[in-house]
Amino acid sequence: MKLAPRFKGAGVTQSELARAVGASQSQVSRILAGRIVRHTRLLDKICIYASRRLNCGRHTDARRNSELMSALAEVWDGSDQHAHALAQVIRSLAELDELAMRFVKREAKR
Repeated sequence: MKLAPRFKGAGVTQSELARAVGASQSQVSRILAGRIVRHTRLLDKICIYASRRLNCGRHTDARRNSELMSALAEVWDGSDQHAHALAQVIRSLAELDELAMRFVKREAKR
């Protein structure tokens, strides 16, 4: 996925992105232009930030995500009680997203 146009479309400047991930604007520019030699922690930070800020890869209608629907079909026993339990587990995963953002911010300060 090309992130540069997504950031531009969302009004996120390279400078803003650089501040958010603790990098220089020139480093961010090189990564967004695809001028990277290897996978780096900075690239990870940018991807996490993009996922959070741009909702990359997220569907607005969960029913359109075949992998998610398949996983639910495999594990759900059909009961309302189990549906409630599965929903709680899925919602608790949002906490992981928050932890990932805290990690990015903490690493950016290093």
